[in-house]
Amino acid sequence: MTSTFSVKPTLEGELVTLRPIRAEDADLIDAIIRADDEIARLTGSVGSRDEQPEGMPLERLREIYGEWAEAEDRLVLGVVDRASGDLVGEVVLAGWDEANRSCWFRTLIGAAGRGRGLGTEATRLIVDHGFRELGLHRITLEVYDFNPRARHVYEKVGFVHEGTGRDALLFDGAWVDVHYMAMLESDPRA
Repeated sequence: MTSTFSVKPTLEGELVTLRPIRAEDADLIDAIIRADDEIARLTGSVGSRDEQPEGMPLERLREIYGEWAEAEDRLVLGVVDRASGDLVGEVVLAGWDEANRSCWFRTLIGAAGRGRGLGTEATRLIVDHGFRELGLHRITLEVYDFNPRARHVYEKVGFVHEGTGRDALLFDGAWVDVHYMAMLESDPRA
């Protein structure tokens, strides 16, 4: 077992392949985000349906993805749809807490990858890798109340609701709760 995220594996599923992210993937991830207003809303990146997410210069985004490709403090894997061969998103383990063998998880799946089980399988693959290969004890995540589709995926994989942050996000003039979820290495996994 490794104590960092320095090893960048390729993980194979029936529907997806998770492969190490590359600097050039920034172009496609940026296009996925820009083409799908739902991503900015569901991640809390904007405060209203009319607001556009703040753009980052593509060259800087490529630098960030290049850094993530080699980072020891996070594992970022591209989600590739095996049916089409297209990159449809990413999954991330980060926030490594060595003393407590824990980290947090996030995912981004664009419209082309939704509704076919790709996100569920990608989540299962990276979580299983975290527990089996990295020796993690706990993986946490946050999901906003207006994203029941994601919460359903997380629960299906085995994440447990641990609490709610009330009125955590102001969106379109209304407060939205955030739900804190976690999975332990001893929890049953689908």
